Amino acid sequence: MDILVSGLLLGGTYALVAMGLNLQYGVARIMNLASGEMLVLGALAAFWLFTTAQLSPVLTMIMVAPLAFIGNWLIYQLLLRPLVKRAKNQGQLEVDSILATFGMSFALVGIMVAIHGEYFTYSYLANPFEILGTTVALNRFVAFVVALIIGVTLVLWLNFTRPGTAVRAVSVNTEAAKLVGINVPRISALSFALGGAVTAAGGTLISTFITLDASVGVIFTMKALIIVIMGGVGDMRGSIIAALLLGLVETAVATLIDPGLTLVSAYLIFLGILLFRPQGLFGKRAT
Repeated sequence: MDILVSGLLLGGTYALVAMGLNLQYGVARIMNLASGEMLVLGALAAFWLFTTAQLSPVLTMIMVAPLAFIGNWLIYQLLLRPLVKRAKNQGQLEVDSILATFGMSFALVGIMVAIHGEYFTYSYLANPFEILGTTVALNRFVAFVVALIIGVTLVLWLNFTRPGTAVRAVSVNTEAAKLVGINVPRISALSFALGGAVTAAGGTLISTFITLDASVGVIFTMKALIIVIMGGVGDMRGSIIAALLLGLVETAVATLIDPGLTLVSAYLIFLGILLFRPQGLFGKRAT
């Protein structure tokens, strides 16, 4: 039961990171290797506001999300949109976006080192909390609940609103979406910006129970990529379920075998999905 509860709580926070990358890669077709750095930026904002003004990370999340949305929208329009225009095919766009965002990740790390070059952590809702006979920190439970609310809201928005339907249409087929009058560049920019906002919001929550530093973003990018591929590119529900599964696997490995092997287990899952089901657990095989 300890593994089940702890794994689900961990997977819930992973889901936020993965949902952000899935919006950017599944819809805007941008493989954003700076996704983890955006998460750490959100975490750094939560740390700074909590230590200087005693502002709750949940309130910081409400402030950070719209700022991250605007910032990512500008990044898409100024840096990535020209790459989209010149790309002759999807393969070229993926290569160009990987190179551009790889460089951007280094730039963001440099900025964060200049702001705060050390490890950062703080104590927020660290009280022990019992659920189903398992004692966990209250901050992990709060992060899971908020992540669940954001995830359900995103799924509902994608399935029951007009803009959400347009986003899903672009994720399935950009050419067909153009034929029915959808403004693909606008929807792609919206998806990239929304993905960045969700990722930064996840960072404010994760900062409440994990010690972070400027260079740790690459680990979160890797895990988000594993979850997106595992759940199916463009499938938000698949990302949520895959994140929960990854959280359970990592917790089981850390508890039963060795904590140092959690990254190994994540990589083995990634390798297995690529070899045997490249469309993801919930994706459809290309025809």
